[in-house]
Amino acid sequence: METPSDENNKIREPFLSSSPSKGGFGTLPFILATEAFERVATLGLSPNMIVYLRREFGMETAKAANVIFFCSAATNFTPIIGAFIADSYMGKYRMIGFGSVLCFLGMILLWSTAIIPQARPYCDQFNTTCEAPTTPQLLLLYCSLGLISIGAGGIRSSCMAFGADQLDKRNNPENTKTLQSFFGWYYATVTFSALIAVTSIVYFQDNLGWGMGFGIPVMLMFGSAVSFFLASSFYIKLKAKTSLLTGLAQVLVASFRNRHIELPSHATNEVYHIRKGSMLQVPSEKLRFLNKACVIKDPQEDLTSNGDASNPWNLCTVDQVEDLKALIRVMPLCSAGIMMSVNVYQGSFMVIQAGTMDRHVTPNFEIPAGSFSMFMMISIVVWIPFYDRIALPLASKIKGKSVRLGLKQRMGIGLLCSCASMVASAIVEYTRRKIAIEEGLSDEPPAVVHMSALWILPFYILGGLAEAFNGIGQIEFCYSELPKTMSTIAANIYGFGTFISNLVASFITSMVNNVTKRGGESWISSNMNKGHYDYYYCLLAGLSMLNFMYFLACCKAYGPCHGDNKNQAEKSKKGDYESIDDS
Repeated sequence: METPSDENNKIREPFLSSSPSKGGFGTLPFILATEAFERVATLGLSPNMIVYLRREFGMETAKAANVIFFCSAATNFTPIIGAFIADSYMGKYRMIGFGSVLCFLGMILLWSTAIIPQARPYCDQFNTTCEAPTTPQLLLLYCSLGLISIGAGGIRSSCMAFGADQLDKRNNPENTKTLQSFFGWYYATVTFSALIAVTSIVYFQDNLGWGMGFGIPVMLMFGSAVSFFLASSFYIKLKAKTSLLTGLAQVLVASFRNRHIELPSHATNEVYHIRKGSMLQVPSEKLRFLNKACVIKDPQEDLTSNGDASNPWNLCTVDQVEDLKALIRVMPLCSAGIMMSVNVYQGSFMVIQAGTMDRHVTPNFEIPAGSFSMFMMISIVVWIPFYDRIALPLASKIKGKSVRLGLKQRMGIGLLCSCASMVASAIVEYTRRKIAIEEGLSDEPPAVVHMSALWILPFYILGGLAEAFNGIGQIEFCYSELPKTMSTIAANIYGFGTFISNLVASFITSMVNNVTKRGGESWISSNMNKGHYDYYYCLLAGLSMLNFMYFLACCKAYGPCHGDNKNQAEKSKKGDYESIDDS
């Protein structure tokens, strides 16, 4: 554990306490358990939520799907807000504690809708007809889901970074290796928790009822909060500092306020505000209008005696301007991943579809409809080591040179896999609907057709490959293209994209439902046998292909990736690198 004098030599926030007994590996089990319990509790609610809203609240499929889309959007967006608040005001420890309490309260409210009859509308014994939910009942439901989303966002925004704070010792030569090990355990914990959630929790909901199925997540969330607070006295708690997002906002404000000034024709370091110790002396010529944010108009008025900006909202550093430019440049390519996430989030409809198919693996065991999403996670977990340890070494051995895929190639392959998953879903749903009609089940939507539910596995497998290629590739792309000072933002860009994708998915669902039901039965009718989910999936496949064309245009406009160029240069020095050009 460092002394305060050691800490002063670091570019990081100061400790609240400098006790030598704080931090270290001993605190990690409590932090990882907090994240694990929260993931199992919240992710265990997602797969069957559309079934619960339809059966217990009498919602139409389209409306239930929209509720889930908005909840997922909130869960993906709140970590970004939480990270900003934690960095700027509250600190990570308080943010995680606040999120744990809120999430636990939300779980209790959702549980109450399952165990208190007055908290949900009356439905008959077979859930075929339900009364319309009252305003208080809907308010209770939406409040519970909102609290869960906000609370989960508070935990996820800071848990990984808080764990890294317990180990981060910059003067330790093993620091990088230690942090990499922690990140590996963190992601392994998250993935394992997700698998437990979509198997065990979904099984309890299907076989023991909603009361037990929602009660277990309540207990898990209580365990998450207790686990976190038990080790409170042993944590390293760092003070909040100014967020990088604030610095980016200052560039936008300053460039707007200085919009009327003329940029100098010959850039010199005397004209621009330069951060002490920075290697950047002048801004780049790209997005030149932002350069006005770092132009010194009057040194006497704009700068303090020690060279800092007297008002950071009127004058920014060259580094701040270049950070914002880098972020703007990567956004178009990253935005292409939104459509991939839209396709992945069609899993709610797949749960309904799987419920109408034969899910038996053996005569005595059938897979719960909500557990099919585990195949997407399994495909990700299996493909990543296969690609890294088998596919690439084998290709390199065949070629006689080291072979690798570029970042943009991997992202493009992911988009094509996502498009293929929608094509496969359309074919399967067309076949399933045809069989249902032939068997005379048009008016019996819950009836099971004579078709194996394993036919929907291509959706999950291809979706998992899309995540493995595009999702992970996008994260690596952001880390390699953005400055190191923006690593926090790089880690949250993908989450922000999933937030947008939920809103887009909700918009597409609402539009399709409103437009198609004018001619009779909606494509996404609550009765899948009368609707046309196959047409809906074809529409998404078409949009995915248009999105791929947009991605290619963005690739051409962006040019070569810095990360790929750097790796290629390093390999070229050894003379054993075969380039796969993706520019």
